[in-house]
Amino acid sequence: MTIFFTILVKFIGFPDQIKNIQKRRSTEGVSFSFFFLSLLSYTFWVIYGFLRQDWVTIFGQGLGVIASAIIIFQFYLYKKN
Repeated sequence: MTIFFTILVKFIGFPDQIKNIQKRRSTEGVSFSFFFLSLLSYTFWVIYGFLRQDWVTIFGQGLGVIASAIIIFQFYLYKKN
């Protein structure tokens, strides 16, 4: 169940946020610190997965790295001058 919901969040939750930001072309109301900390957390989980050779952790958390990085990039892309 943990794996199922973790992947579900990354295939529904994050993409929905990415689409909303893209549609509005604004990150207003979105927490930069949350997604930055998420990126760090997922990155360290991936490192842990590599150290343990745990491909489930690497795959599941790797999706979080990608999704969080996209949102962080959107902050850069849509920052206000």
